Amino acid sequence: MKVHVQYVNFNADASLIDFVEKKLNSLDKYYDKIVDAEVFLKVQQTSEKENKVVDIKLNIPGNDLIVKKQCKTFEEGVMLVVDSLKRQLVKEKEKIRVK
Repeated sequence: MKVHVQYVNFNADASLIDFVEKKLNSLDKYYDKIVDAEVFLKVQQTSEKENKVVDIKLNIPGNDLIVKKQCKTFEEGVMLVVDSLKRQLVKEKEKIRVK
């Protein structure tokens, strides 16, 4: 799966990008027809501690799955988004199986 990572208002280091790619590649176990993923990592300019936004768009045939989370760290946000995407992919696979 191709993973496109874009970051806004900060410079992402290689370890963060590797972490994102590794987590997203684990989704292949749940749905094998994933085309690619677009990842947007943003730092919002607020005084709150939860100012890291993770927005992932997963392209699958016939549909796009989009999940957005706001957390204290990017790693925590990526794990929450990937968990949500796992559930959505399992539902998508069930729909195909029923047809």
